Amino acid sequence: MEVEKMDENEWKYHGEGNQSLVVSHCQRCVVLRFLKSPPNQNKTPEEILHHLQNIVDFGKHVMKQFFGENYVHHGEIIQLPLDFVRQLCLKIQPERPECRCDKDMDTLSGYAMCLPNLTRLQPFRFAEHRPILCIEIKPKCGFIPFSSHVSQEIKHKVCRYCMHQHLKVANGKWKRPSKYCPLDLFSGNKQRMHFALKSLLQEAQNNLKIFKNGELIYGCKDDQDCVSDWNELARHLKPFFFPSNGLVSGPHCTRTIVKELIHVITMALLSSTDTCRAGDMKTVPISQGRSYCEASAFNKELVRNGKHKLESSGLPRGCLLYKTLQAQMLDMLDIEGLYPLYSRVEQYLEEFPEERSTLQIDGPYNEVFYEKLLDLSLEDDGTVAFALTKVQQYRIAMTAKDCSIMIALSPCLQDECSEQRPVVLTSKSRFTFSVSVLDLDLKPYESIPHQYKLDGEIVNYYLKNVQAKEDPVMSNLFKENEDCTLVLHKV
Repeated sequence: MEVEKMDENEWKYHGEGNQSLVVSHCQRCVVLRFLKSPPNQNKTPEEILHHLQNIVDFGKHVMKQFFGENYVHHGEIIQLPLDFVRQLCLKIQPERPECRCDKDMDTLSGYAMCLPNLTRLQPFRFAEHRPILCIEIKPKCGFIPFSSHVSQEIKHKVCRYCMHQHLKVANGKWKRPSKYCPLDLFSGNKQRMHFALKSLLQEAQNNLKIFKNGELIYGCKDDQDCVSDWNELARHLKPFFFPSNGLVSGPHCTRTIVKELIHVITMALLSSTDTCRAGDMKTVPISQGRSYCEASAFNKELVRNGKHKLESSGLPRGCLLYKTLQAQMLDMLDIEGLYPLYSRVEQYLEEFPEERSTLQIDGPYNEVFYEKLLDLSLEDDGTVAFALTKVQQYRIAMTAKDCSIMIALSPCLQDECSEQRPVVLTSKSRFTFSVSVLDLDLKPYESIPHQYKLDGEIVNYYLKNVQAKEDPVMSNLFKENEDCTLVLHKV
């Protein structure tokens, strides 16, 4: 990509997070990511470069080890003409949501990250003329805490996402709670996964988006109330799933197309498109803790129908969901067990502030940093080294809990599909696809006190306003699902 030939009119606003803003090129399969900062708090070009280099290194040396070579695209840093950056900023400013305009795009350093556009097939080597469908899913935390440090029993029964939904609705972030439960998606059971994906489609919030040829066609553009128009979605998807137009229109058509979409997403999520062994690093057995959430609408429906057996098929070891869950489960102590260790590190830094760089809290994120993460011991020897290892593992886990999975699909004919590319079949179509993961910036060390406080708020609100109103009969029915051991005594 030649910088001098970049025309700002060929770039468009793509989206943004708390720290960065992304634009995508209309023709090339690339995006540019610029850092943001509050007004009058601009960092120096050297600080911007250092920050971006940390992001690249973290993806390259750490997250690739967990997820695998094919799933992680760390990108590279490029330097752009300042005039081009300023013109680009002026062009996209009107497209930014008002709630995001409290921070300014970096127009002073000229540095940006150049990344592949993950709404397209990866690697992008063919079928440039083919229509591309992309589903972005933010799966969230897929397990229930199993740590002995957990103080409230409800955390061993109801997942963080389901509890947090009620607090978000109470705070006005969303109008309705979603029926989606991450444990259903991570179960590996196709029936539960289908229910989870259908729930996401019904109440997308910011956990699901669908793109066609790089354009958002379904899901929230930002934190707002989402209107789920399945008929409009089916209109976009019909050429992908029923290209011959052999299916009549109407509600039946819409339901059928949505069902086909859910099938394709499920098969892609359960596929393994990375042959390397990265991600198979042993962390915590996935069998730890219970495999279902008592607040899951799927499980509640089973109980109401008198079915108390909750099946958990398990995830294939090579699929991205499995690798994501493994990284998430580096949170072995829960925030309640982690916070005292964070305080131990903080106390040490107060006494020896010069040690912050030696401890690699702010990088560099290299092979040495990764090697320290492999110590899974839970025996606290009272040292700062132990505390820091658990803190860094927690930061990795939080990153994995907030990542996004991108599934790009392109129709292909039977004689065109290469053996080198995975293929998923539907009743009338076949797709070649790629699966990628993004939003892998390491969660800030300084965010741990906020996470500790938020955890308490979520749990306390749920106990006071939700669980207290639940039918106690449901709780008794769920107890029948608990694993039990029969102990025989000699008499």
